[in-house]
Formats: sequence, structure tokens, C-alpha cells
Amino acid sequence: MRLFFAAWPPAQTAAALHAWAEGLEGRAVARENIHLTLAFLGEGGPEKAIDAARRVRGAAHELPIEEAHYWKKNQIVWVGPREMPPELDRLVRSLHLELHRAGFILERRPFAAHVTLLRKARDPGELPPPPRAAWPVREFALLASRISSRGSTYEPVERFPLSE
Repeated sequence: MRLFFAAWPPAQTAAALHAWAEGLEGRAVARENIHLTLAFLGEGGPEKAIDAARRVRGAAHELPIEEAHYWKKNQIVWVGPREMPPELDRLVRSLHLELHRAGFILERRPFAAHVTLLRKARDPGELPPPPRAAWPVREFALLASRISSRGSTYEPVERFPLSE
């Protein structure tokens, strides 16, 4: 199974983001699949990843959805904060450190807080402002990604609460 860590939005936030993306040209990410990836692990069993995540320290926080962008190279439209929230930065650093200690090899590029909403997107030129949707981050999760002829489905393996 393919594994990754992510933060999941509340249902109403996912619905607002999905509705916004459907007004653009490209393949909208399914509402139930909208998430913020924190670390992609790839193929493997979940045991080591769960052990590493239990050592992660992080605080609950808000993920502001303030900007929308088009990445030509990947042909995606994404939304996210103007600046990395300090609590998210600390969470990601702690998670990556514990995963590294557990023997996982992660991407070397710096973490960018972005939520992909559209794939195979055409260059939209100027994007409309994204919806002002609340995204409280109170936990992160280890997920398994399964790919079928109907697309990707994500199944939670384990959830990890953040301190208040």
C-alpha cells in the first residue's frame, strides 16, 4: 500500500474548495480526497510510520486558505496560506525528523503548504480568490492510497491528535 501523512479539512471546507475548483478547467480533485499532504512515504507497511508519528509533537492550529496558484510544470491549481503558519512548520519539521530517524527517505525539496484542487489544469490566467473557508488542524493522519479504475481512494490507517 502507498502511505502518506496528511491533514484533512472539515466537510464544509472540502465542499467549498471543491465547488470553487469546479468553476475552472481541469480535473477537480474529488471532494472526499481534498487534503494537505505533510509527508509522502510510498510503498510499505504502516508499523514504522505509526511508531514515528507517535513521537511527533505539534499544536492545533488553523490553516489559512488565502491564495490560489497555477503550477504550469505539474498542471495543477492549488490553494494555501500566504505564509507558512508557525505551528504547521513545527509539525512538519517534527514529523519529518521522526520519519528520518525511523529510516524513511523523504523528498529533499522544502515543504510547501499547498492543497491541490485541480489536476491536468489549463492555465487559467488570473485565478479568482479562493473561498474563505475555515480549516482547523486538530490532528494529522497516516493514510493508505489505493488506485483503481475509478481513481484514488484514501483510507485512514491511524490518526494522531495535536495538543491544544
